[in-house]
Amino acid sequence: MEILDKKLTEIASLFTGLDELLNTIQQALKNRTPHLNGEKFLSNRDVCRMFHVSSRTLQDWRDRGKIPFIQIRGKILYKQSEVYKSLKNKSL
Repeated sequence: MEILDKKLTEIASLFTGLDELLNTIQQALKNRTPHLNGEKFLSNRDVCRMFHVSSRTLQDWRDRGKIPFIQIRGKILYKQSEVYKSLKNKSL
């Protein structure tokens, strides 16, 4: 009977570890940003959260040329380095 209990404890521990690993992987995937040639790109949502502004304000900054962006198939992306540069230069 002890061997059975020991195996059950080991199996329960294994599944607990697997659950923790799954949660870690899901969190990492949720927080990832796309890369292209070593450059990180941010979405509208990322930049809005970073500056605590609405999407409309961000659109206004794009329209006025205050923040550089690229558009690929209708998707607007911002180079992280350029967003930080705009923040540092206080051009926003």
